[in-house]
Amino acid sequence: MTKISSLLADDHAVVREGTKELLERETDLEVVAEASDGRAAVQLAIQQRPDVVVMDFAMPELNGIDATRQIVAEVPGVKVIALSMHSEKQFVEGMLRAGVVGYLLKESAFEELIKAIRIVCAGKKYLSPDVTDIVLQDYLS
Repeated sequence: MTKISSLLADDHAVVREGTKELLERETDLEVVAEASDGRAAVQLAIQQRPDVVVMDFAMPELNGIDATRQIVAEVPGVKVIALSMHSEKQFVEGMLRAGVVGYLLKESAFEELIKAIRIVCAGKKYLSPDVTDIVLQDYLS
């Protein structure tokens, strides 16, 4: 079985290390690189060509929106999932416009991140329920 390769981009080491440890418990997932800032995320994505990038929004050097935009332009086929503490509309819309195919809040259960990775790698999009409500507000009012 081919494993889903991932790059973790977050400026907090404890978040990266914890996420890596939990992802690698899954037999079909592996972490091939970690980045602590947006520029490093772009460089590592170009070098490693992962299947999925788990991207934080607020990072030094280059924020998640700009890093996502560059990664999507430079690495054909890569899927980017935002994993952020920001649930405000401007952050969600900014990341979606930049090219993310998934958006989860950091308060989500870890199982939701695994589910999101598998779903986006199968060619679909994933929004956590709280994010879905934010995105749909304009359409339902």
